[in-house]
Amino acid sequence: MAEKKPYYITTAIAYASGKPHIGNTYEAILADAIARFKRYQGYDVFFQTGTDEHGQKNEIKAFEAELTPKEFVDRTAGEIRRIWDRVNTSYDKFIRTTDADHRLQIQKIFRKMYEKGDIYKGSYEGLYCTPCESFWTESQLVNGCCPDCGRPVQPAKEEAYFFKMSKYADRLIEYINTHPEFIQPESRKNEMMNNFLLPGLQDLCVSRSSFKWGIPVDFDDKHVVYVWLDALSNYITGIGYDADGNSTEQFGKFWPADLHLIGKDIIRFHTIYWPIFLMSLDLPLPKQVFGHPWLLQGGDKMSKSKGNVIYADDLIDLFGLDAVRYFVLHEMPYDNDGVITWELVTERTNSDLANTLGNLVNRTISMSNKYFDGVVKSTGVTEDVDAELKAVVTGTAARVAAKMDYLRVADAITEIFALFKRCNKYIDETTPWSLAKDEAKQDRLAEVLYNLTESILIGASLLKSFLPETADRIAVQLNGTLRSYEELDRFGLYVSGTKVTETPEILFARIDWKEIAPKIDEIRAAQKAEYEEEQARVAAVYAKHGKTPQGTPIAAAAATSKPDSAKNETAVAAGDSAADTATEAVIDVEPKAEIAYDDFAKLQFRVGKILACEEVPKSKKLLCSKVQVGSKVLQIVSGIKQHYSAAEMVGKRVMVLANLKPATLAGIVSEGMLLCAEDADGNLSLMTPEKTMPAGAEIL
Repeated sequence: MAEKKPYYITTAIAYASGKPHIGNTYEAILADAIARFKRYQGYDVFFQTGTDEHGQKNEIKAFEAELTPKEFVDRTAGEIRRIWDRVNTSYDKFIRTTDADHRLQIQKIFRKMYEKGDIYKGSYEGLYCTPCESFWTESQLVNGCCPDCGRPVQPAKEEAYFFKMSKYADRLIEYINTHPEFIQPESRKNEMMNNFLLPGLQDLCVSRSSFKWGIPVDFDDKHVVYVWLDALSNYITGIGYDADGNSTEQFGKFWPADLHLIGKDIIRFHTIYWPIFLMSLDLPLPKQVFGHPWLLQGGDKMSKSKGNVIYADDLIDLFGLDAVRYFVLHEMPYDNDGVITWELVTERTNSDLANTLGNLVNRTISMSNKYFDGVVKSTGVTEDVDAELKAVVTGTAARVAAKMDYLRVADAITEIFALFKRCNKYIDETTPWSLAKDEAKQDRLAEVLYNLTESILIGASLLKSFLPETADRIAVQLNGTLRSYEELDRFGLYVSGTKVTETPEILFARIDWKEIAPKIDEIRAAQKAEYEEEQARVAAVYAKHGKTPQGTPIAAAAATSKPDSAKNETAVAAGDSAADTATEAVIDVEPKAEIAYDDFAKLQFRVGKILACEEVPKSKKLLCSKVQVGSKVLQIVSGIKQHYSAAEMVGKRVMVLANLKPATLAGIVSEGMLLCAEDADGNLSLMTPEKTMPAGAEIL
């Protein structure tokens, strides 16, 4: 037997700052599907995932939880691993950056780079984003905020070590140009080249001395290793890399990685910083980095503060594990953001899983029991329509493999469900219930049911990589064995005379929205209460230590706040649960002249739902939205492009000035106005109703 070809796949290790939502969990499911399919094809797969646990953000989170950093990450890493297990990921290793062997190698790697002259000591003064663990210059900010996450940055000045990025920049540019498969999708490659590499790389800060939660630099323990150098190196430390030259056989076998599967928001770290670190270590680069799109909730990024987070646990409790896996794998586009809502999951479960697949399996088994006491037998009585079915079934594996070769997982699943849909069409074409009425056509009826059973079993074999539990349940009910990859193009391997189960199991029950809607409301209410409780608890922790969440002493914050600061300071001193109001931002604006109620009454404000949105060509500021307001759809042009992407606008419910006289902006007619709030720094926030209101509801 030929030796299996190795295949090494990784996810980005999840940052252990809290419970991951379904948008984070999607990556683990996607990687699992790819890993399972590669194993099915005969590869020797090593699938690594894990948790990124160091950094200032977790040090702060631990303080807020009144735990040590290690206690905090032990808890959150355990929760992440529990969720990865619950969604049935078949990882071979779950690495933690607090693992002793990883910590040792990071210290060795840092020293090796330093001794090579790639790292030098200096000092840093700039702007730092704590959530992203990233330094920025003023020119790189977007509206004064972090260009990656949009959050505020803080001035930072400290002694630090730096990596000479420019030393390897030309080499990396040449590599990317000569390896077009390295960064996928193509749009991600263009972004990295045009926005970062071609303009020139600045030296990268690779240590911190203003906090302690990290891996110490072993020759200068005032410093801890920059979290991204620590985290990215897990891909080699996890398989046995040793900076002293004593790497394991496993490392020699699996490196370079075949695929780093990551979110598009961290593509820069994986396609610029990581390759340059590897060049410094004289190691080959990974074969491919795929920056997958985001999974948005109704078109918006998920956030606890927005109250729109969806967790895998809740989805599984309501819809079942494989229904959740199916949705996130099938509904995510290749290079554009996908959308998840409770309603969409319900719709897909009913249409694809309950109707197309579940009903097919159920009625095939039921007909075998009804007409032949469950015995499935091939009689050889064929018709032309059988050949058409067999051609589709035996050709599906090649089509699925072709899609998977390019990581088009959603398209691969579509091919499998095309097989199941062809089976349903075959039932309509052959009408088994009509054949059953004619004694002379019993052999033909038996052949039809055999063809259906064989087709379903081949489809289930292909489905195993994506919906493992469902595939196994189908095989059990058919009393058959799932096919090997090499057998998928052979029709007729199901043993004639096999008896299927007497009582077919319902694979996917239809979901009644009216029944689950109240449960979803309960989930949202519980999440809101949990978030508010957490905010109050964190505020109390800071108050107990005499600080604000920004680290400022409360007395100082009160002394420099607006005129109502005395009231806020009194609340803090009294231990009021709303103590964090001492740090709440306020803003004064120039008042306008008073108006009479009759003037106000002329304005009609209504709730609108954004159906579609696109960028206005050649405009840096404008977005054009199609907004449903009652039975009408208004076209509204808004200068909010620097604050919202077109994709995240879709699905939002917004406040609309609906009776504004139409105006032409950049050559496009605008029929209303979207209402926004603006802070002192010019940041905009769309005004949205607190509760879900119907499109067209009047705002009084």
